[in-house]
Amino acid sequence: QVQLVESGGGLVQAGGSLSLSCAASGRTFGSYAMGWFRQAPGKEREFVAAISRNGGSTSYADSVKGRFTIVRHTAKNTVYLVMSNLKPEDTAVYYCAAEPATPSTVPSVVASYDYWGQGTQVTVSS
Repeated sequence: QVQLVESGGGLVQAGGSLSLSCAASGRTFGSYAMGWFRQAPGKEREFVAAISRNGGSTSYADSVKGRFTIVRHTAKNTVYLVMSNLKPEDTAVYYCAAEPATPSTVPSVVASYDYWGQGTQVTVSS
């Protein structure tokens, strides 16, 4: 089992940048594929980005490609979401998720993930 704690959310102007962090507990961080999802008010939770347990594969939603980067730091048990050129439509609660997976698997579906953080709010003003 793994516990996830997100941080780094906040208020930023459109065009700005923000980095989110997700710290994972336990000594098995390297066994999990990691993902970022977001949920805006009145909308379903949607996939943002994911990275394989070995860090060699990544996947992004079309809406964030070229603007967001997911990175994992195994020694720190942390996964990051580096966001740039933010848009008002990026406003949402961002969730980190973990899933035991094969080394190169990059899950992009909410139902694939077993473990979730509490979320961190990102607000982009126009």
